Amino acid sequence: MGTQNGGHGPARALALAEEARLKCQTRLDAERTQSERNGTGQFATPTALAADIAAYVAGMWGNRDQRVRFLEPALGTGSFFSALMHVFPVDVWAWARGVEVDPRFVEVARDIWTPFGLKVIHADFTRLEPPRRDEERANLIVTNPPYVRHHHLDASTKTRLRQAVASRLGIQISGLAGLYCYFLLLADSWLARNGLSAWLIPTEFLTVNYGAAVRRYLTERVSLLLIHAFDARDVQFGDALVSSAVVVFEKVPPGPGHTVTLSTGGTLLKPAEVRQVPLTRLRRSSKWLSLLSAEDSESDREVTLSTLFRIKRGIATGSNSFFIMTRSAAIKRGIPEECLRPVLPSPRHLKETIIQAEPDGYPALPQQLVVIDCPLPESVVKERYPALWAYLAEGKAAGIAEGYLARRRDPWYRQENREPAPFLCTYMGRGREGGAPFRFIWNKSQAVVTNVYLALYPIGEMAEALKIDPSLYPAVFELLNEISPADLKSEGRVYGGGLHKMEPAELGRVPAAKFVKLIRHAQTTVSGWVSTQAPSLFDPLPSQGT
Repeated sequence: MGTQNGGHGPARALALAEEARLKCQTRLDAERTQSERNGTGQFATPTALAADIAAYVAGMWGNRDQRVRFLEPALGTGSFFSALMHVFPVDVWAWARGVEVDPRFVEVARDIWTPFGLKVIHADFTRLEPPRRDEERANLIVTNPPYVRHHHLDASTKTRLRQAVASRLGIQISGLAGLYCYFLLLADSWLARNGLSAWLIPTEFLTVNYGAAVRRYLTERVSLLLIHAFDARDVQFGDALVSSAVVVFEKVPPGPGHTVTLSTGGTLLKPAEVRQVPLTRLRRSSKWLSLLSAEDSESDREVTLSTLFRIKRGIATGSNSFFIMTRSAAIKRGIPEECLRPVLPSPRHLKETIIQAEPDGYPALPQQLVVIDCPLPESVVKERYPALWAYLAEGKAAGIAEGYLARRRDPWYRQENREPAPFLCTYMGRGREGGAPFRFIWNKSQAVVTNVYLALYPIGEMAEALKIDPSLYPAVFELLNEISPADLKSEGRVYGGGLHKMEPAELGRVPAAKFVKLIRHAQTTVSGWVSTQAPSLFDPLPSQGT
């Protein structure tokens, strides 16, 4: 490792090199559109963040008697190498190598960092053959792998990457995984025993199903040391709307009683919240985001919303602008009422949380909307409802009938079979100042909803309780609104800028123990209660030995 600098001191030479790197980074970023950079995952690590990660890694490195063998699988312009040069003295370096697939970045990195001892390799890291001998492997990997979503990877690339992961680690990975997951898993073959590794990756791996392969690797193959999740509203990359986490681990099997440091908010070096979580708990959980909050509890999470409700997304019409219109517009066009269903507006246009009903079942809203929903074949519609037929002909001419969803329906203007749901939850939202990112709505009308809502249909003993005692509806709605923002956020997923989303299965996992008391009260106070269920889900287990 050298620091030839043309007469300047080492520190001054490094500062000038970093200044040159930043100028080149700005130029290279400007040469590609946002769409092109999304396809290649080229989002540079901010200097301050790279410095924090380097400082943390240096602290974890401690007093190892090894010299640093550094590898950067996604080098870019070399932000991490620059940061590490500031915290590791020159005499502790054995070698440093960086792999980069983009020739523009390769040229810049070689010009700037070759004098400092970095060997820049122009290659696709996922195609390189790893070293066979442990002493040839890196003992320090620090990287920000390319954030490329799965739909930017062609089928042959996915097959190659999945086979490589299965061959090297025996781990099956979902085809929905982003490129960063493959980088992390394939880098295992490049990391020496006891080697230290730090990754700056999206937080989505903490919760999504395709992150299971990464979570398994982190809990079974290495000793996971730290996960720091930045506040979702504090996007680390100004040009990539993704919330980020720093993951640090050591390539050594975890010992008995191993605990992991989980921190959130603030900065990596000064987090807002820190806690220690047993590795065994991480292994049991499929939603690691919930474990990052101190509000999480292991107490009674067995009763969940899926115990009480069947939860489904609203209908997907394939073209809301065509199939949905105001009721007055439908009447004006002469579209018959029997071919229409009331539908609620999107959440951003719905201020009410309790939807009252008109005598005809339509929601009592200033503007009532309808969705075209007709099971009759075209020949019958043409003969019986000429006004509707004329409108459908307009849709055909506009290509609506050939849309992805419409062409899979018979007839193409018939909607999914959805009953009105008494309770609704918004599908996405932003939690402002610690508030809940999702809204619950009590729907007393006969309106259905589109797929920007989740529909909650009471089942089992919850359905029985509401049928026998309708006065419980307000109490159920109140309990839904008492669900803590932490529980909702922990089960959902979060994207950059603090945008939260919730799928039906995720909402179904939200703890619902408070509802048990409500149902038990109904069962004990309503005269003539007869349960049709086999023993109650909420009954205590029979005592042993009686």
